[in-house]
Amino acid sequence: NPGPFGTHGFSVQAVAGLRGLTSYNAPNKRFDCEVAYTNIPVPGAYRGYGAPQALFGLECHMEDIAADLELDPIDFRRQNWAKTGDELNLAPHIGEQALVEGEFDEYPIVMSDGIEECVAQGARAIGWHRREDRLWREPAEQPHIRRGIGYAHAMHGTAIPFLDMGGCFIKLNDDGSFNMLVGAADLGTGADTVLGQIAAEVLGVPLDDIQVYSSDTDVTPFDTGAYASSTTYISGTAALKAAEVVRDRLKERAAMLLDIKLPDAHLRVEGVTLEHHDDVEVFGCDVCSIELRDRRAYAPDGRSVSLEEIALDSLHLNDQEQIMGTGSYVSPTCPPPFGSTFVEIELDTETGQVTIHHMVMAVDCGVAINPVTASGQVEGGLLQALGYAHCEEFALDDDGRMLNAAFGPYWIYRADEMPRTDVFLVQTMEDSGPFGAKAVAEIPKDGVAPAIRNAIVNAVGVRINQLPFTPERVFDALTKD
Repeated sequence: NPGPFGTHGFSVQAVAGLRGLTSYNAPNKRFDCEVAYTNIPVPGAYRGYGAPQALFGLECHMEDIAADLELDPIDFRRQNWAKTGDELNLAPHIGEQALVEGEFDEYPIVMSDGIEECVAQGARAIGWHRREDRLWREPAEQPHIRRGIGYAHAMHGTAIPFLDMGGCFIKLNDDGSFNMLVGAADLGTGADTVLGQIAAEVLGVPLDDIQVYSSDTDVTPFDTGAYASSTTYISGTAALKAAEVVRDRLKERAAMLLDIKLPDAHLRVEGVTLEHHDDVEVFGCDVCSIELRDRRAYAPDGRSVSLEEIALDSLHLNDQEQIMGTGSYVSPTCPPPFGSTFVEIELDTETGQVTIHHMVMAVDCGVAINPVTASGQVEGGLLQALGYAHCEEFALDDDGRMLNAAFGPYWIYRADEMPRTDVFLVQTMEDSGPFGAKAVAEIPKDGVAPAIRNAIVNAVGVRINQLPFTPERVFDALTKD
């Protein structure tokens, strides 16, 4: 339902299919979607972008199947979830991994996952064993209260293959510091910090030595945009590539200053062992063995030269040049992050009020470049997902008029109303990402709603399949059953 202009219609539906059906391993899948023009206000993109809606239906369905078969809900999912080595056989047919159907030779494959560790950490933190304890679920001192624990599995994506692109430019300054220009926009996500960290790691300097200038379309390189959980993966790889160019030039300059003679120019690349030539003395090392750390370039024998000295030499003394590098990146892949969401709830059977006491999410985001900002992303996503599942609603009448347009009575969670929240980052190595990173931003939105619903089922045995779980909706479901 994209309103009167079809805004985001097909792409939201495509993500629903990609993040829903592909999260489980099944050779035969069918996905149908329809986009309808309506007279509601024009909607826009929102965190998750179709995946939370799809995974709500899918994870509720998986829970119900497990219950009907009298299987543990985690064990049942374990038998079916997509994992390392599995093909994502729906992706190309909905437009991911290939521009049009027929241009792909093979299905994309999951190259990394930390699902088992996510489940283990999440289940341990929430106290999963209590869900079968009737004395805990039905406290004798509060006969109107029921408690429950729910779980939901989630798989998302990282950027849009063959479409999202990021660019980066880095130059060496006179004092040995660096200016880095990136097109990526920092929306409060910490992108400037993370991209600066990537460059600093490659160049062997502290983060303070990287001055980041971002998202100024007059001067910074092009970037497709800060969406689709793509910034660290796409723009981070561009920053990595630009930093590697600068690093190699710094090593060559350092070799000159340290009197390490270099063989043929075409051999001066990272990872290639330079051959010995009779007319060239190499002193037992090559440019590849020079190490950048602590704002200096170190030869294997311990001699070193500072980056400031390299800048002075290159800018003012010998074979003058500006040491700089550019990098850009478009990914041919969309490595999926995985997440396990657990929720503990308390339900008042006399009022229908659902109270969330504890939320736990364990996320496989590859290697977290900055664990603090990554954890913050997860916490923010859980907060948004909690509102989506529990209280926020775009209520319309039959004529498309909004029924709850006033901000006063519209309930969103305040900081002091948040339940206890635990976040675990399960680190795996995603070889296609910068230093092993993949997405983290959107997957926290995916699992909260079905986890709350499944906790309600655990508490009272009633299956509610409509959001949000307001007291009125829950009470109606309880009284009908």
